[in-house]
Amino acid sequence: MKIGILISGRGSNMVAIADAVANGEIPLSEVAVVISDKADAAGLVKAAERGVETVVIERNGRKRAEHDAEIISELNKRGVELVCLAGYMRLLSPDFVRAFPNRIVNIHPSLLPAFPGLDAQRQALEAGAKVSGCTVHYVDELLDHGPTILQREVEVRDGDTVEELSARILNEEHAAYVEALKMIAAGEA
Repeated sequence: MKIGILISGRGSNMVAIADAVANGEIPLSEVAVVISDKADAAGLVKAAERGVETVVIERNGRKRAEHDAEIISELNKRGVELVCLAGYMRLLSPDFVRAFPNRIVNIHPSLLPAFPGLDAQRQALEAGAKVSGCTVHYVDELLDHGPTILQREVEVRDGDTVEELSARILNEEHAAYVEALKMIAAGEA
C-alpha cells in the first residue's frame, strides 16, 4: 500500500506513521511521499531524515481546486493508494475527494461528531466535556465527517488547559492513526 501524507506543520502524526511503516508495524506499506502546503513545515525535515521524498506545493493565491489538482497529480505520479491527512490544515476540494474515493484518511482531536473544525480541544473544555479523544475517519466532502475507523477516549481533567488536553490527545492520536492504518492494510476497515 503506497501512502501519501499531507502535512502543514510539525508532522508528529506523519512521523508516527512513517516510523510504523519503516519498522513493519504497518505491514506491506511504504510512505511514497510527504506533501506540505507550507515550505517551512517542520515535518518536511523529519520526513527527509527518514528518507521519505518530500514535495512542497504552496497555494500561492490559487483557487482550492487548482491547488488540489497539483497535489493529486503528484500523488498519482507516485502511485499513491491511500492519502493520510496529518495536520493538513486545508479543506480538500470535492475533486480531490473524488480522485481518491474511500482512500483518504484523517485524524481529528475529538470524538466526532462532537467538536468538528478548529480548536476542538478548546471546544471540549468550553462545553464542559468529561471525555474527549481522537477520531480516525475516512474523508468525504464535509468537514470532519465521513465513516469512523476508530476512536480513542481521553479523560478531560478538572482544571485542564487547552495545552494539557491537547498533549494527552496527541499522544493517543499517534497510536490510533497507526492502529487504523494497520486495519486498512489488513483489509479490516
